[in-house]
Amino acid sequence: MATSMVTDFGDGHCIVAFDQDHVHTTLTSSGGVVDEWLDLIYRIHRRRLDRLVVGLDVEWRPSFRGLPPGPVALLQLCVGRRCLVFQILRADYVPDSLFDFLADGRFTFVGVGVYGDAQKLSAHYGLAVTNTVDLRYLAANTLGKPALRHTGLQGLVWQVMGVWPEKPHHVRVSAWDAPRLTRDQLQYACADAFASFEVGRRLYDGDY
Repeated sequence: MATSMVTDFGDGHCIVAFDQDHVHTTLTSSGGVVDEWLDLIYRIHRRRLDRLVVGLDVEWRPSFRGLPPGPVALLQLCVGRRCLVFQILRADYVPDSLFDFLADGRFTFVGVGVYGDAQKLSAHYGLAVTNTVDLRYLAANTLGKPALRHTGLQGLVWQVMGVWPEKPHHVRVSAWDAPRLTRDQLQYACADAFASFEVGRRLYDGDY
């Protein structure tokens, strides 16, 4: 299963298809736009903020010639069918609302390797992610399959959603710190965040 761009509005907003789901995606390096996105999430989910599941992923500048990878370049968040792809390395500023959102103990931030992602965000930007759950351990415990502790996001999507997402290698190791992301990069970033959210939601809801 491949992701695809359904609509590109040309203003940083687009709709990305992931299997049968259409994900409204915002790409930005603006702290103000992040404020607006978070405000929308609070308004949409105001009646269940105490059990909000958030897909979280990051991408960082790849390493070259044996050098260590660079700082986090992208922060991806997904709630429901809305995804934020924040070019945090190129941001004009990191808004206080993002610090508050990530530190809110009511929310559960899910992803594969999410503990390491949270550590990078803390080390590079001082962003503290209070409540993180690694999907590998959640799936292993919920489904009674210990081997899932060693699988990747693709395998978890297959186990929980019944689809196998394609993840092209050339995108995974691409220049995530570029001023302008390619369409393939944006689709990849959105797909990872949405898949993390949807796998987490289904596991918590018993919808698998």
